[in-house]
Amino acid sequence: MSAPLIAARGLGIRLDGREILTDVDFEIRPGEIVTVVGPNGSGKSTLLKALIGAVKPSAGRVERAEGLRLGYVPQKLAIDASLPMTVGRFLSLPRRVSAEAIAAALDKAGVPDLANRQMKDLSGGQFQRVLLARALMDRPQTLLLDEPTQGLDQPGSAAFYRRIEEVRSEMGCAVLMVSHDLHVVMAASDRVLCINGHVCCEGTPEIVAGAPEYRALFGSGTKGALALYRHEHSHDHDHSHPHHHHHEADA
Repeated sequence: MSAPLIAARGLGIRLDGREILTDVDFEIRPGEIVTVVGPNGSGKSTLLKALIGAVKPSAGRVERAEGLRLGYVPQKLAIDASLPMTVGRFLSLPRRVSAEAIAAALDKAGVPDLANRQMKDLSGGQFQRVLLARALMDRPQTLLLDEPTQGLDQPGSAAFYRRIEEVRSEMGCAVLMVSHDLHVVMAASDRVLCINGHVCCEGTPEIVAGAPEYRALFGSGTKGALALYRHEHSHDHDHSHPHHHHHEADA
């Protein structure tokens, strides 16, 4: 096994006197796609911020491989709509980068023609791709994304996740995503970490979808969604539960 790129060891986080995360043990290794799921307020975003060093642990520690290059796509980025700024200019903040580097990053993010467009004119999906391009500028070894498809419709979300899988295979980077799109996530991840202030369960999508802790948080519908995704993509369907295939796609 290769050494982890980032690891949380007994990580605890308190913010404003409130215990947000307790005793989190977790690691991500080269090339993995790991998704963090959990209810609202479960500490998912806080975990990501702790892993990139933006939030200080109150217990335990975060270990990062020496010289690790991180790319981070924040959950929301407010840009003043009245401020004229092209995509290319946005990508060259805070330091100047070449037009070639900008073009290459946009290409990797799947939006090659946007460099001269105004940020304020982008659709939600394009905006997320530009944030992704920005995170890819430094050729990260680990890409962290905080609910990157919030506000996108189902096809937009699915296309974004497919692009992330392509980025992973092209660049060989590990990917850690916080997400609420359970059925897409379950299909696109090597490993799922389910948290609710602590780690409830973790493992392959199949293991997590069947775990009682997971079902207690999300109900059993996502198991059907996993079957549905598989059915659509590989026809590897589970004959004992044919009724799962159609009605739980939105679980």
